[in-house]
Amino acid sequence: MPELPEVQNVCLGLADTVVGQTIARVSVRRRDIVHGPSKPTHLLRGQTVTRIDRLGKQIALIGQPLGRETSPNNPPCICIHLGMTGSLRYYPKSTPHKPDNHTHIIWHLTDGGRLVFRDPRRFGGLWTFDSVTSLNQTRWSKLGNDALKITPASLHAKLLRTRRPIKAALLDQAVLAGLGNIYVDELLYRCEMLPMRLGCDVTRRESQRLVRQMRSLLGKAIRLGGSTLRDYVDASGQSGGFQHLHQVYGRSGQPCPSCAQSLACITVSGRTTVYCENCQS
Repeated sequence: MPELPEVQNVCLGLADTVVGQTIARVSVRRRDIVHGPSKPTHLLRGQTVTRIDRLGKQIALIGQPLGRETSPNNPPCICIHLGMTGSLRYYPKSTPHKPDNHTHIIWHLTDGGRLVFRDPRRFGGLWTFDSVTSLNQTRWSKLGNDALKITPASLHAKLLRTRRPIKAALLDQAVLAGLGNIYVDELLYRCEMLPMRLGCDVTRRESQRLVRQMRSLLGKAIRLGGSTLRDYVDASGQSGGFQHLHQVYGRSGQPCPSCAQSLACITVSGRTTVYCENCQS
């Protein structure tokens, strides 16, 4: 599943290609992936895309109806969750695109390009909102602080309230928005912290280290285009490169990069978890 670095790279690509463009028409090829009104007007037909917002793993396309003034903080918008196999890709006019059975929504732009939402396994989807306020008060109010913006004090306060393993707490989008199995394993390795340790036992100083290492890890992953394991591509169709720098994720039984001991693999809260028994003590 695309996590924060992958979704951020999609947003950066859309900011360069789609923001400022007007949506001439919308082709809805599968209506059941749209939650809320699915008429073309609710999917921003006839509107200019003014910006791209992100919270955790979710993307928001912010529109502006032509010839009608709306509050800059309260325009209509679409929230998009890529799920496990979803992609949001821009095809310029010069690049041919042939829709297949997994192509669900196509936004036709005034420059002749197309923005395409495709999702083979359909774990993702679109949510339409009349305003950004409505998005923030409903869907995004259920999410915790973004992983790039959370403070050590806020993270520590959230962890103090749970007796779950630290890995389970960090995966909970209501606690921290943006991390998934890849980056939690990588983060805990960097912090030399056992994934099964209880969240309420994490100290204030350890919370500071978690946030510091989280920003460093996610920043590097974003700069390298994210991690492509199977399906992920950014808005221009490019794969990421950070998967070549994974230190523990997906490396069960291989030597630890620090001590050369074989990496262990266990299940924590139903998720496959790889860690070093020696370094993460």
